[in-house]
Amino acid sequence: MAIVTGAGGGLGEAYAKLFAKEGASVVVNDLGGSRDGSGSGTSAAAQRVVDEIVAAGGKAVANGDDVSTMEGGERIAKTALDNFGQINILVCNAGILRDKTFANTSEQDWDLVVKVHLKGTYCCTMPVWKWMKDNGKPGVIVMTSSTSGLYGNFGQSNYGAAKAGIYGFMRVLSIEGRKYGIRVMGLAPGAFTRMTSDLPGRQGKEPDPMSLPENIAPGVLYMVSDLAADHTGKVLGVSSRGVREIKMLQTDGFQPGRPYTAQEVAEHASEVFFPAAAERTAVSA
Repeated sequence: MAIVTGAGGGLGEAYAKLFAKEGASVVVNDLGGSRDGSGSGTSAAAQRVVDEIVAAGGKAVANGDDVSTMEGGERIAKTALDNFGQINILVCNAGILRDKTFANTSEQDWDLVVKVHLKGTYCCTMPVWKWMKDNGKPGVIVMTSSTSGLYGNFGQSNYGAAKAGIYGFMRVLSIEGRKYGIRVMGLAPGAFTRMTSDLPGRQGKEPDPMSLPENIAPGVLYMVSDLAADHTGKVLGVSSRGVREIKMLQTDGFQPGRPYTAQEVAEHASEVFFPAAAERTAVSA
């Protein structure tokens, strides 16, 4: 049984449909708002996806709750338990964009993006985590980070900060989850969707077929399946370029073992820093 948030279109819809095709019962959550988070209150998008899953012989129910509130997260979990009696998979996919350069980012732009992405991941994870832990039910939670948070991207300070926070959240829960058999993984997807179709470099262009959501979903199916049973605490980048692990690394560094000066750090810069290479951003990752 799987919960997929933000599944009324795009990547979430593709995940939900593929999971259902593989035999999972699915809660399709979507608030029904616009890309910038304005408007809401209808689960029509979620119901459309449910209707298509059911018509194809699958099992699914719609949910229109707000992921960014604790009450919403609890009701999403309750929808799963009331209809299917268990929760095996949670994919935190819901998100919004309010892209602006940092100087032009309002407090509201910052707060809402962080609330939907970072707090929303917390609000949806907490009730699922507690249920899995308290009932001794191992499961899988996939949290959606982004190369914008892992590498950085121009004009996405709010989004990048939230997505980097999700990476840290995922790492901590992957450690805590080992005791309970709960796997937690991070996802950095690259896809052509409503959220990304008009970003620089994509405007007015036909999408690469491999960047369509249905060609990203198999990587996520792998993550939540027993095929990935040996993996937790890792981030997979899934895009038109395929599937690859994204990892935080450190150099051996300068290790004086005694008090040292700033000048000495400068003199050992070749040990402190990685060798010069082309800097990656979300666009080039």
